[in-house]
Amino acid sequence: MSTIKAPRPSLKTVLKTTTVAGLAAVLLTTGLPAEVTQSFAEAVRVQAPAVPSFANVVDAVSPAVVSVRVQARERVSDDESNFTFDFGGRGFEDLPEDHPLRRFFREFAPRENDRADRWRDRRGPRGEGRLRPRAQGSGFFITEDGYLVTNNHVVSDGSAFTVIMNDGTELDAKLVGKDSRTDLAVLKVDDKRKFTYVSFADDEKVRVGDWVVAVGNPFGLGGTVTAGIISARGRDIGSGPYDDYLQVDAAVNRGNSGGPTFNLSGEVVGINTAIFSPSGGNVGIAFAIPASVAKDVVDSLIKDGTVSRGWLGVQIQPVTKDIAESLGLSEANGALVVEPQAGSPGEKAGIKNGDVVTALNGEPVKDPRDLARRVAALRPGSTAEVTLWRGGKSETVDLEIGTLPSDAKETAPATGEAQPDEGQAGEEALADLGLTVTPSEDGKGVTIASVDPDSDAGDRGLKEGEKIVSVNNQEVKSADDVLKVINNAKKDGRSKALFQIEAQEGSRFVALPITQG
Repeated sequence: MSTIKAPRPSLKTVLKTTTVAGLAAVLLTTGLPAEVTQSFAEAVRVQAPAVPSFANVVDAVSPAVVSVRVQARERVSDDESNFTFDFGGRGFEDLPEDHPLRRFFREFAPRENDRADRWRDRRGPRGEGRLRPRAQGSGFFITEDGYLVTNNHVVSDGSAFTVIMNDGTELDAKLVGKDSRTDLAVLKVDDKRKFTYVSFADDEKVRVGDWVVAVGNPFGLGGTVTAGIISARGRDIGSGPYDDYLQVDAAVNRGNSGGPTFNLSGEVVGINTAIFSPSGGNVGIAFAIPASVAKDVVDSLIKDGTVSRGWLGVQIQPVTKDIAESLGLSEANGALVVEPQAGSPGEKAGIKNGDVVTALNGEPVKDPRDLARRVAALRPGSTAEVTLWRGGKSETVDLEIGTLPSDAKETAPATGEAQPDEGQAGEEALADLGLTVTPSEDGKGVTIASVDPDSDAGDRGLKEGEKIVSVNNQEVKSADDVLKVINNAKKDGRSKALFQIEAQEGSRFVALPITQG
């Protein structure tokens, strides 16, 4: 029996095998060789500075903010509800008994009661019309028992109102009152639950640059939150006589109307009302009604359903630098009286055209809108002290504030240019002013017959057919009268004279330079 012996491995083979086995042991125990592990860098982490979060504010106020859905009744033509089967002037009942259509209409034509029932289902009680969607905006609760605030332009044409809560619950609401002059409205939800509500802030403490959060229902998407800062205060956008908007740069879009803008304490600093947008979308310029304005109006609407405002009853316009100089005023402040309305508190107190209201109850008046807001805030029937600049000196009159009629013209600046009437050529000219005038047919003032377009009069918008009824508050009936007043003004050292211009749209004042000639 022979034995086969395996060859003994060489020393080189043994060393090689041992080395590989040792390396494998190292890999199994450590995972990677030491030099490989050290080549991996740690993930980048940056310690950012703390930034304000709006989450706590949003969590607290969101249940108080709602979506407001508005419907209006629209009449449908009577043909749809009073359909009859008419065959050449004869009705269904007049068809012969053996007529093939009698059986058809007996089986398929709606009975009279069925038609009436469906009519009521579509329209509600007879004559009211069908409810159709009209608008959708935002609002917010201000009391625990269900009073909420929104914009007047959201609900103004509505017949039925639905409030959609943050959790999706839909509740019917009724209109308590609305005010078109400030674009505010109050709705009431009658429900046994206690509503989460928010309060108005003291917006006098709001500063440009403060953080704000706008909550609402843009584009009907549901509760949406955007943030920004107060960009400006006291904005006048020409929407009404009491414009005093906060401007914010938070993203506000269609459907945000009536929604609140909060400070970081969860208080309402403003009510979103309008945006400036060439495209119709958000461009970072939104306007909110200040809380101080909204609070007083809302309180009145809840109490009385309407807003009672003080009334002076005078048409006013701004005092420009030229007008101030023509009247001898040191500053271009106050409100220039164009015309007091007949029977108004202003007229009864002796306020005249050409007077400048410089102060109300001892507080200086900045401009016409300042006067309009402050007069409106006074209680009708109360007494006010009005300081006037008249004839180069200051005078004071006391008067009783009236109640602004609902159909009265707002106490707002006179704007716009008048359309010319047909004028007659005149022989006399005020060449230095660029005017040709002739006595008016009614004996009141002088009619402008022509205007040099390159003159100061042309630059300031005077037109043929308009009348000059006074200069520096002195009545004129001829060109000589005008020149006489101008010469007296020159002797007093004035470089401009104040012309009262009367046109179809009303009166206005224009200051013209008189230093030449």
